[in-house]
Amino acid sequence: MLPKEGRLNVDETGHKENGQRLWTWCFRACLYTVYKISPSRGSDVLIEVLGKEFNGLLGCDYFSAYRKFMRLNENVLLQFCPAHLIRDVKFLVEHPDPKNQAYGKRLLADLRKLFGVIHRRDSYATPQTFCRSLEKARNQMVWDATLESPHTREATALDERFYQHTESYFRFISEPAIEPTNNLAEQALRFVAIHRRITQGTRSEDGRRWCERIWTVIQTCGQQGRSVFEFLYAAVAAHLNSQSAPTLAPNTS
Repeated sequence: MLPKEGRLNVDETGHKENGQRLWTWCFRACLYTVYKISPSRGSDVLIEVLGKEFNGLLGCDYFSAYRKFMRLNENVLLQFCPAHLIRDVKFLVEHPDPKNQAYGKRLLADLRKLFGVIHRRDSYATPQTFCRSLEKARNQMVWDATLESPHTREATALDERFYQHTESYFRFISEPAIEPTNNLAEQALRFVAIHRRITQGTRSEDGRRWCERIWTVIQTCGQQGRSVFEFLYAAVAAHLNSQSAPTLAPNTS
């Protein structure tokens, strides 16, 4: 199902197994979520799960695996999370170099204006007026990021991001149905992180598979408004009676 989705939010977090560092990947669609625990944090996981035929949009952070996946599959579009961008800008604001500080403060002010427009969305008379305000705020930020850079090492790294990936940061402006942040995937990983802290991870491949599956059931049932207990009861009953297991696939009919 995942390779056929038009939009997905994706994120990853650390996982422990007998002292080995693994990674829990979260692929969140509108009506279901899939988890995968992998030794890799690279783009090979995206290729394995989504395949090279995926031609939808990924909501994600700026991590290199997503950018490499986009290079390997020219049909993939990205929406980088602006909330992560704020953290990078704040790093410049707190940098000891006064040039970086001034640059960071300018960009932070631009981000506040951009999010101010988003938060006042309902106050605009028409969707067109809202989009024009967003575009104006975006254009000002891109101008400041690329043409007002002090060309320090730290500022240049951020400058190049905007030069190369402006569309991937602001795609939600031209396509209002796109969620600007990656909060959906991050929220789906919160209880996974809590589980990791309590259990200290897994001990075997069987445990790994169990976690992937039970987390997928818990999160997907929540998205679909279903009872986790009732789903698991039905699954066990079906197994004991040699019947077909219940499905988590969303009913789109």
